Amino acid sequence: MSVTGVIHTFSVWDYVVLAAMLVISASIGLYYAFAHGGQKTTAEFLTGGRSMSALPVALSLTASFMSAVTIMGTPAEVYRYGAIYALFAFSYAFVVIISAEIFLPVFYRLGITSTYEYLELRFNRFVRIIGTLIFIIEMILYTGIVIYAPALALNQVTGLNLWGAVVITGAVCTFYCTVGGIKAVVWTDVFQIVIIVAGFIAVIIRAVVVQGGINRIIEDSYQGGRLKFWDFHPSPLQRHTFWTILVGGTFTWTTIYGVNQSQVQRYVSCKSRFQAKLALYINLVGLWVILVCVVLSGLCIYSVYRDCDPWTAKILTEPDQLLPYMVMDILESYPGVPGLFVACAYSGTLSTVSSTINALAAVTIEDLIKPCFPSLTDRKLAWAAKGASLLFGAVCIAMSAVASYMGSVIQAALSIFGMVGGPLLGLFSLGILFPFANSAGAIVGLITGFGISLWAGIGSQIYPPLPERRLPLNLSTAGCNFSLYDMNSNWNTSNNWTSTTITPTTFTTLMQTEAIERPAIADYWYSISYLYFSTIGALIVIIVGVIVSLLTGGTKQHIDRKFLLCREDLSLDIFACCKKEKKYAVGDFHMSPYPDQKQLGGSDNPAFQHAEVDFK
Repeated sequence: MSVTGVIHTFSVWDYVVLAAMLVISASIGLYYAFAHGGQKTTAEFLTGGRSMSALPVALSLTASFMSAVTIMGTPAEVYRYGAIYALFAFSYAFVVIISAEIFLPVFYRLGITSTYEYLELRFNRFVRIIGTLIFIIEMILYTGIVIYAPALALNQVTGLNLWGAVVITGAVCTFYCTVGGIKAVVWTDVFQIVIIVAGFIAVIIRAVVVQGGINRIIEDSYQGGRLKFWDFHPSPLQRHTFWTILVGGTFTWTTIYGVNQSQVQRYVSCKSRFQAKLALYINLVGLWVILVCVVLSGLCIYSVYRDCDPWTAKILTEPDQLLPYMVMDILESYPGVPGLFVACAYSGTLSTVSSTINALAAVTIEDLIKPCFPSLTDRKLAWAAKGASLLFGAVCIAMSAVASYMGSVIQAALSIFGMVGGPLLGLFSLGILFPFANSAGAIVGLITGFGISLWAGIGSQIYPPLPERRLPLNLSTAGCNFSLYDMNSNWNTSNNWTSTTITPTTFTTLMQTEAIERPAIADYWYSISYLYFSTIGALIVIIVGVIVSLLTGGTKQHIDRKFLLCREDLSLDIFACCKKEKKYAVGDFHMSPYPDQKQLGGSDNPAFQHAEVDFK
C-alpha cells in the first residue's frame, strides 16, 4: 500500500461511537451507586462485599492489564522488533500460576483489603507505611502518563482534541469510581474489554482485506524478518531473547498480578478462594487473546507499510502513533469504525485509570486513615473512600498536565514504574516464603534493592544501550511518493523524497560518537535488558533480607503460619471446587506478637478489626 502522507481526521460518527462508550461506562457507575441500596460500607465500596464471581473479575483483570499505552505501543514494538514479543505467552502462564498458588492463598486467607496490611501483620507498621507511600507515588505518576500519552498520540493522528480528551477521560473514570466503587470498576472493565477486542478485530480484518489475505501478511512479515521467534542467546544485555522474556518478563508481570494493589484487590473480592483462583486462570486466556491481537496488529502494520515507513518518513513523530495512523488510513471510508478503535484505546485508559483510582482509595483508607482514626464508623469511612476516589481522580488529571512537560522523561517514568515493582515483589516474597525473615531484614533489603534497581534503571536512561543491543529491524521508505515532512510539521516541497533503507550499519555509524564518550559501566551494567530491572530488584531484596534476618536473630522469632505459604496452599486446588476452606474469625488475625515488631515500633493493626472472610 502506498503512503500518501495525508493524516485523516475524525468524522461525526466516530465521535458518536466514542461518546457512546463513555456514556455507557458512566451509566454503569451510576447504576451501582444506587443498586441494592448503594455502597454504604467500606467493604461494599472497596471489595464489593467479597461477593464477586470469577468471570467478571477475570475480564476486569485482563482489562486493567491493558492500558492505551499497551494497546498502541505493543503493535509498534512488533512492527519495529518482530514477533518475538509473542513469547510473553509463556511468561503470562508462569505469572498466573505464581500469583494464584503463592500470593493469592495468603492474601485471601487473611481477608485483607490492602496488600500493605500484610506487611504490618508480617513485619511492622514502618514497613507497611513505606510500601503504601511508594505505591501511591508511583501510581499517581504512572496514571498521569497513561492518561496523557495516548491522548497526545491520538490528537496528532486523528485531530481529537488533546485536553478535551484528557479531562473527559479522567472525569468519567473519577465519576464511576467515586459513585459505584469496585463493582462499577469491574463491570465497566467487562464492557471495556469487549470494546478493546472488537476494536482489534475490526482493524485486523480490514488490514487482511486490504492486503489480500492473511497469507500476504505472513509472507511480508517473514521476508522482513519479523517472524524470528526463537533467540536463545544467554546474554542479559540483549533487549529481547527467549530468556529475558521468560525470566525477566515473569518477574516484571508478577509484580503486577502478584502484589500490586490494583490487581490483588480484584481477586480478593471474589466470594471464595476457588473463584479467586479461577478468575486468575480465566484471565490467562484473556491475556493470550489480547497478545494474539496486538502481535497480529503489529504484523499488519508492517505488511501495509513495508515499503514506506511513516515514522522514518517523519509523517509521525513517535512509533506509538503507527497503529492509529493505519486505522485512519485504511478505515477512513467506514464511518464509525475509526471511532471504535479510538474507543478501544480509551477503554484501555479507562480500565487502567479506574483500577488505579480504586486501589489508591483502598490503600489510603486501610493504611493511612483507619490506623490514625480508629474511632471512625464504617459509614464515615465509606464516605471517606468516595472522597479519596474523587481526590485521586483530580490528582491524576493534574498529573497528566505535568506529564505534558516531561518530554523524554516520560519514558524514564515508565521504566521507573517497572523498577519499583521488583523490590516490592521481593519484599512480599521475603515475608511469605521465609519464616525467619524479620523487620530488620525487610527494611535493609528493601532499601538496598531499591537503590540498586534505580541505579541500573536511571543509568540506562542516561546512557541508552548500544545500537547492537536495541537496534530495530530494517525499515524502508523506498515506496514513498511524497515530499519530506520535517519535524516542525512543515512540508518541504522543494526537495523530492529519495529512497532510504534504515540498516544496522547506518545506525552504528550515527552512534559512534555516543559510544566513544560512554563510561565502561554503560556498556555492561547500564545496558542490561529492561526486563531484568524487576528481577534484579526482587532478588537483591530477598538475598539481603535473608542475610540480615539471620544476622539479627530472625530464627528466634515465632511467626504464625497463616502469614506464610503453607503446604496446603500448594495443592493446586483450582479444580477442587467442593473442597472446604478454613475460615478465620476476626480474633484470629491478632495472634503471636512478634519480638522484632516491639523493637522497631510495630504493633497490632487497629484497621484490621473489620476483616471477616465468611461472607454468606
